[in-house]
Amino acid sequence: MTESSKNEELPVPEDNVVTTTHTLRIRGKTIRYTVDVGTVVLKEEVDKKGHKPKAEMFFIAFTRVGKKNRVRRPLTFSFNGGPGSSSVWMLLGLLGPKRVPLSLDDAVAEKRLTPPYQVENNEFTLLEETDLVFIDPVGTGYSRPLPGEENDPDEFFTFRRDLDSVGEFIRLYTSRNERWSSPKFLIGESYGTTRAAGLAGFLQDRYGLYLNGIMLVSAVLNFQTILFHPGNELPFVVYVPTYAMTAKYHGKLDAKYVTMSDREFIDEVIAFTQNEYLPALHKGSSLHTETRNEVAERLAGYVGLSSDYILRNNLRVPIMRYAKEVLRTEGRSVGRFDSRISGVDKDDAAENFERDPSFDVVQGVYSACLNDYVRRELKFESDLPYEILSFKVLPKWQYDEFQNNFVNVTETLRGAMMKNPHLKLFIANGFYDMATPFYATEYTVNHLGLRDGVDSNVTMAYYSAGHMMYTHKPSLRALSSDLKKFIRQGS
Repeated sequence: MTESSKNEELPVPEDNVVTTTHTLRIRGKTIRYTVDVGTVVLKEEVDKKGHKPKAEMFFIAFTRVGKKNRVRRPLTFSFNGGPGSSSVWMLLGLLGPKRVPLSLDDAVAEKRLTPPYQVENNEFTLLEETDLVFIDPVGTGYSRPLPGEENDPDEFFTFRRDLDSVGEFIRLYTSRNERWSSPKFLIGESYGTTRAAGLAGFLQDRYGLYLNGIMLVSAVLNFQTILFHPGNELPFVVYVPTYAMTAKYHGKLDAKYVTMSDREFIDEVIAFTQNEYLPALHKGSSLHTETRNEVAERLAGYVGLSSDYILRNNLRVPIMRYAKEVLRTEGRSVGRFDSRISGVDKDDAAENFERDPSFDVVQGVYSACLNDYVRRELKFESDLPYEILSFKVLPKWQYDEFQNNFVNVTETLRGAMMKNPHLKLFIANGFYDMATPFYATEYTVNHLGLRDGVDSNVTMAYYSAGHMMYTHKPSLRALSSDLKKFIRQGS
């Protein structure tokens, strides 16, 4: 049998969507909503005669019933990061009507939930203000390339093709559900913020689809700020305030800093990085020994390390070394996603931690709750494994557009906001996020280059939590309130 005849015998894929109706009782009121869950076949136009099916994309859409004319009700598309992450984190952690029973509050930051797990009502859901569509990019969740397409990484696992496929889904959903007249928003987390910025430009340029607002949770728009490459001094500088907040949280600083408010302390640390630390790094090997020692001493006082260790690192401590070193005397390592969380490794003398203890806390509970929720409550059945965080996708991922450059979507975002001066931007930052540190985001925003008053469209918010700040209930409450206000103002 020839290859062409094999392909001809493959069944024609079809959309597979299940609809259910639900109610949610929170704060004395009832919210009625429908859920559409399933897969949509993405097709590529090949000629004037037809389209070629390329992939099945999984989504979960929540639509409130009876609140107002659906056409005028806000619509928000959500996705997470990676690349290779499904949308589960914000679905069950922040936005959806159900959430995981996990709250890493300050007093119980080390507490692990005991399995099994089940979702609970989310009193902070954004379904009160906006309909919600959660998108799993190809290779994540239940989204898969179709047979014959799975062996070509260029087809889906590149920066540009990711925008093509996610953008095409957004267009299809908006058209099929008659939502072109709805106020439209994007919300992304981590690499999902990179995707959101890229989509802002792509949707405008390709489809003429203009957005009302973009919400970025734990943002990374310029990878130069987070990649500790030789010759790139920027990450060493922008990580210092997060190192400092981590040391303060774990009691590694002098008493004079402990009594300071977080904002006062951060402002002092940032002043040090700008006025003393950055100029010292800029001088390189020409820095005088006396100044080098003084800077090391000052830095040690802020970040909870010894000046000797900082000097042996040539004043430059990368994130993985810091995560292992700051609590080394206690035999613990702090988390990358949330540096409030610490864990124990096999080797206390290692340079880096064995695994991220802050990911260990969330992985099992989110995975179990998603698989139970989708099948038991939403009635969608599939024997495929739901790829919560696919480590098959990340090694294949390519950034061809950024060869010999750091990935940087700030120009795309700036262009989208200048073309559409009504486009608002909200950025949520966690003080204990060592994956996408808050001062790196401040640096990026300060270099966006927005003009003609459009810079006033940007709102920055800060929370006493990590990368997934919604795992900290006080931060979840504040973040939910801030996002609802942003949507109301942008609609």
